[in-house]
Amino acid sequence: MLKKAMIMAAGVGSRLGALSDVVPKPLVPLVNKPAMDIIVEHLASFGIKDIIANTYYKAEDMAFHYRYNQNICLVKEEQLSGTAGGVKKCQSFFSKDDDFIVMSGDGLSDVDIKNAYESHKKSGAIATIVLQSVEEEKIPMYGIVVTDSNGIVESFQEKPKIEEAKSNLANTGIYIFRYDIFDFIPENTFYDFAKNVFPEILNSNEKINTYVHSGYWSDIGSIEQYKKSHIDLINHEIKNYEPVIVNTIDGKYNRTENLIKNSGVIIQGNCSFGENCVIGKNVKIINSILWGDVTVKDGITIENSIVLNGIIVENNLKDTVKTLDKTELSV
Repeated sequence: MLKKAMIMAAGVGSRLGALSDVVPKPLVPLVNKPAMDIIVEHLASFGIKDIIANTYYKAEDMAFHYRYNQNICLVKEEQLSGTAGGVKKCQSFFSKDDDFIVMSGDGLSDVDIKNAYESHKKSGAIATIVLQSVEEEKIPMYGIVVTDSNGIVESFQEKPKIEEAKSNLANTGIYIFRYDIFDFIPENTFYDFAKNVFPEILNSNEKINTYVHSGYWSDIGSIEQYKKSHIDLINHEIKNYEPVIVNTIDGKYNRTENLIKNSGVIIQGNCSFGENCVIGKNVKIINSILWGDVTVKDGITIENSIVLNGIIVENNLKDTVKTLDKTELSV
């Protein structure tokens, strides 16, 4: 079985707006657990505990969060070097005789790593790309991979128009590599797997294998997708993280530490709370996400909103991201 993994965790996460202004994207909480922690636990469930991650944006926050985890090594990049360039910076972590897996720090998946690795070994390929079939209307959002009948890559299409797409199989950003993948990545160069490495592999007549994952896969690259991921997690649609859920008359929310709910609180739809939240009397919370240490004053309604750490909510919120500097952004 695979022994080591890399998590790509250097991205800025600009599409998450105010959320990534507060924490780096891999630490954005999903039902009160940082996204990368979910990935780490998923890897551990397959016996993969030795992990390296490249960092860049808010690297100090990443270092602080994982300061006590001796199995996670962080490599800080002074400037972004692309998906492949980031992996190259971590080459010394891996052994020449072992394959390894690479995952994205903002990807949420319950992929069966054991089955994917068996497919990789059976193929004899230098690389295996985990794919997921996507709905036709979503094809232009993804890098599309075209394969032959044996699952070997024939070509790539980067965010094609629906009518031009030759496949509906999207690249999930989950890869299994042989060590000699590093031969295709130059030192100290901005280099990308999809744009640079994979086309070069095909041109060299090396094979790229694929493994089609039929379970859950999502990225949290946008506010819309972040909210959708919460709904999925609360409804236990992903196998590797199933938070304890409390049902209400008209909704559900995650059980968390030190949540104080006063009388008359109504929770509707899918809601998430961080630790140490205090909910006042006669409050209504509808399809909303509250991070940690949030206080909601009496009589407030929060609907379809995200409230970040340490906020005191004194006015009704709807379709809003509420930040500590009192900025309210529509979502």
